[in-house]
Amino acid sequence: MSGRIERGLNGVKRAAATGRRRDDQTRPREHRFDLFRADEMAERRLISVGFAPTSGGNGVALFALRVIYRRSDTQLFDVARLTRRSLALRRTKKRVLLVLCALAVLLPASARAQGKLEAHYRVTLAGIQIGKGNWVVEVNDTRYSAATSGATTGLMHVLTHGEGTTSVRGTFKEGHLNAVYSSNITSRKKVDAVRVTINDGNVKDFSADPPPDKLAERVPITEAQRQGVLDPLTASLFRLPGDGAALSPAVCQRKLAIFDGRLRYDLELSFKRMDVVKAEKGYAGPVVVCAVYFSPIGGYVPSAATIRYIASLRDMEIWLAPIAGTRVLVPFRAQGPTPIGDAVLEATQFVIAPGPSRASAGTPKVH
Repeated sequence: MSGRIERGLNGVKRAAATGRRRDDQTRPREHRFDLFRADEMAERRLISVGFAPTSGGNGVALFALRVIYRRSDTQLFDVARLTRRSLALRRTKKRVLLVLCALAVLLPASARAQGKLEAHYRVTLAGIQIGKGNWVVEVNDTRYSAATSGATTGLMHVLTHGEGTTSVRGTFKEGHLNAVYSSNITSRKKVDAVRVTINDGNVKDFSADPPPDKLAERVPITEAQRQGVLDPLTASLFRLPGDGAALSPAVCQRKLAIFDGRLRYDLELSFKRMDVVKAEKGYAGPVVVCAVYFSPIGGYVPSAATIRYIASLRDMEIWLAPIAGTRVLVPFRAQGPTPIGDAVLEATQFVIAPGPSRASAGTPKVH
């Protein structure tokens, strides 16, 4: 076998020498060889073609095509050798890619999907501004925090001196929600403070100061109705699981069970349309518009005019915009009719930036 190989190699050398002498008489002395420029191959001087044995896996003998081109009188390029180098380079690149993919999997989830929103809102009633507020949201794959602050403005502020703050910190993983929610609202006549702790989607503890009055007609909230619920701020973070487009009608297809420390109610959403918005600063782009329907469950007085009116509304809308880098959408605009005109909450600034690895929004100040 070795003798055959040696005779084959000698034949290759003789063919190369013969080709070199012939080429000296008909071709310029200098030629380039570019392995990736196949359209120029016909112009290159072929020195020799043959088969040479090479070792294969499991001791199997393989044969590789050897094609030799001349680059100059004294330098030959062996395509088989170049092919081996190319294959080795490909294997190296593949290994590097596999390592990078492994690292991506091992990275914390917060490093892969995280974002931060800083938004300013304006509240109008029949076109007249009656309030303003700020909202800071920080979210990643497993943690989130949100904090709001707001105050009445103009004539409404003169009448009520209303202002307040709310905040929440929580974690969500594989359908399990844990959150701590607090709300503090002050007005000319009273202070209202609420705190709710949710563990695995169920209310673990809550307090309301002052406590609800004990009207006989108030519908009680049962223990079962405090299971599988969200606080109001967590409910405003519309997280869409999966890997499809987050900005899609599917985000509206949900029913939210909410407990705010005093009232237990449901918000049922349905897709209405796609729209486009442009803030004075920050986000400009598409939003998903959802219809919203309110249903009181417990903690309310059935004869209360406000409850009956809101429950009868069929024209309430919420416009959802994405927090870039996450699968979370939040309200850009919310609106609904009132007896004296539309009430509208709309973002004037909606600035999104990459967030830190651990969600930690603090209470923002009203500007």
